[in-house]
This record gives sequence, C-alpha cells and structure tokens, in this order.
Amino acid sequence: MKTFFWILIFLGTFSFMEFMAWFTHKYIMHGFLWSLHKDHHHKDHDSWFERNDTFFIFYAIVSMSLFYTGANGFWYGYPLGFGILAYGIAYFFVHDIFIHQRFKIFRNANNWYARGVRRAHKIHHKHLGKKDGECFGMLVVPFKYFKK
Repeated sequence: MKTFFWILIFLGTFSFMEFMAWFTHKYIMHGFLWSLHKDHHHKDHDSWFERNDTFFIFYAIVSMSLFYTGANGFWYGYPLGFGILAYGIAYFFVHDIFIHQRFKIFRNANNWYARGVRRAHKIHHKHLGKKDGECFGMLVVPFKYFKK
C-alpha cells in the first residue's frame, strides 16, 4: 500500500508542478522578479547562462531538501522530491533543449504536441515586456495552439 501512495504522491507532485510553473512564471517571473527573468526574453547577454536559470536552482534546492527529509524519517519527502525533480527534467528537455535549443538536439521533432508547444511558447515570447504576456504554462498549453 505504501508503494501505491508513493506513486500517487509522485504523480500528483509532477502534475502540481505544471501549475506551479504557470503560477511562478505568470506572477513571480513576470512580476516582482522580472529582473531575473527578463534576460530570457531579451537575450541581451553573451553568456550561455541566464539570470533566469536562478529559478531552476530554487526548485532544485526544494527537491534536495525533500530528499533530506525523506532520508530522515519523513518518507513522503522522497516522492515529493522525485516529483519535483522529474518535472524539472521534463521542463529542461522541453523548454531549454527542445524549444530554445540550448543543446542542438530534438530539432526535427514535428508531431502535433511538439508543434503546439512551440507555437504557444513563440506567442509567449512575442511579448518582450513583463506585461501583456500569455501562455505561461509549459507542458500543458491551451488547445488552440494545437490547431492548424
């Protein structure tokens, strides 16, 4: 029974992280921490790293902290930590590798999901300022972006 709850917590955490990504992106990155996120929209730097990468570090620390609690008797810490970690890996592959091509792989992916996610992200990036943005999610985007 513990395995069932472990899997349920892991899947729930992974799913909840899409909401957290949307919320963080809309209200924090495009809000009071725009100073860390704006270089992602403007590309006014020569470095491979962006100030925006700070948000990955934050969630990595949360995930590692949950692993620590799991190792110290709070078994829920493991599935929570792994759910956040798995979402971070999925986000990195979809956002940084597939969409922004920080590594030059997955360039030829052209299925309906790939096209929809790319369209949604392109619409998001057409707004260079912190206001008037749209489509703040990553893995789940509105259906209209999947239509031709």
